[in-house]
Amino acid sequence: MKIAITGGTGFVGQAVTRELLDHDHEVVILTRSPEKYEKRRGVTYVKWLTDDSHPQDGLEGTEVFINLAGESINSGRWTDERKKRIINSRITSTQEVISIMKNLTHPPSCLINASAIGFYPSSTENTYTEASAEKADDFLGETVQIWENEASKAEKAGFRVVYTRFGIILGEEDGALPRMALPYKLFAGGTVLPGDQWMSWVHIDDVAKAIRFSAEHGEISGPVNVTAPTPLRMKEFGITLGSVLGRPHWIPVPPFALKIAMGEMSQLVLEGQKVLPSVLSENGFQFEYPELESALVNIYHSK
Repeated sequence: MKIAITGGTGFVGQAVTRELLDHDHEVVILTRSPEKYEKRRGVTYVKWLTDDSHPQDGLEGTEVFINLAGESINSGRWTDERKKRIINSRITSTQEVISIMKNLTHPPSCLINASAIGFYPSSTENTYTEASAEKADDFLGETVQIWENEASKAEKAGFRVVYTRFGIILGEEDGALPRMALPYKLFAGGTVLPGDQWMSWVHIDDVAKAIRFSAEHGEISGPVNVTAPTPLRMKEFGITLGSVLGRPHWIPVPPFALKIAMGEMSQLVLEGQKVLPSVLSENGFQFEYPELESALVNIYHSK
């Protein structure tokens, strides 16, 4: 298949591109600056979101669009100005993707749109699947609800739409894990209190595999939780991380310290949800890393 990706040069986008190429798909990456990237087999770069861009010209024949574009939630404090950029970047990119899809001579069949498990309220007791109706009312929850609502306009236009609700994505170079691992590497790791908050994590390779799986399986639509089937509470997550790194797990981190350091963004670590990937499991998806220890061993000891 010919598959277009927005946000294809980012953390998740690079992993998705590798996964698609490994399975003989053709990849088109939409970017504001295609001249920055070297040409490589199976990948084409198309300019978009600029006054002089005409992305449709390079997208005829595309069967699936994967929309990962949007300002990172994980870098920098959530100031009022940054919150606006986080939301607006997702609205703008999604609107443009849908416009392109509608205007192609041969429209694609599917839009896979990124989202997050922040859609669900934080809880130490509840378990959430795609069938859960509860919605979070904090900034992250409102952001992903706005994003999904914008993407749903493609569904109203007759396209199959998948909302991939990502958990905490684990990879060595980017995402949440480097920050979580740093205190352990400095021999200062410990439980982020209170310790009973849930960590619904997923290996970056399984994220890429789940997106490809959703593209290839036309029977999948609607929300898809992209989380490993074995979420853990924060304390157990930290103990496992320390063990894999060969470092002690001993200095607890009080909530106020993170709130001072990270501001409102600290909710990404201080709060959590127990989220299960029911749709993927029911459709026969096999995780490469269903257990945290094997995921961390792959990340830190596979080279």
